[in-house]
Amino acid sequence: MIDGVKITELKRFTDQRGWLSEIYRDDELPEGVRPAMSYVSETLPGVARGPHEHRDQTDIFVFVGPGTFCVYLWDSRKNSPTYGEKMKFEVGVENPARVIVPPGVVHAYRCVSQVPGWCINLPDRLYAGWGKKEPVDEIRHENDETSIYQLD
Repeated sequence: MIDGVKITELKRFTDQRGWLSEIYRDDELPEGVRPAMSYVSETLPGVARGPHEHRDQTDIFVFVGPGTFCVYLWDSRKNSPTYGEKMKFEVGVENPARVIVPPGVVHAYRCVSQVPGWCINLPDRLYAGWGKKEPVDEIRHENDETSIYQLD
């Protein structure tokens, strides 16, 4: 495990109407981490998003399906007890999960299913700040072929 990363298996409550899963509860998040916005993205089969990292933002990713993702995390925080560690795991339709990624942890995910996957994110910072008037808090690695943050 990478220090500060929190992976929570999500429970599905199923009945004749379908299913429900709690994706966010104030009492289950780390102290000081509270969503500032949310969005949902669809990623096509075989496509990756990232790797990138944030200086200040914590991401709260939720993977519930319909597809499956392989998630990659690297600890780039020099003062972290897990500096240099890498994690790789699958989440999605068969194993729904919430993944909290703190600032300084490089992250990426790839849709590894035959169907598109959906990811919900509840970051604790507004994208591009209030009114979208500030610099975006991202350090992008995906186009750097010499980067140590490579997806396999």
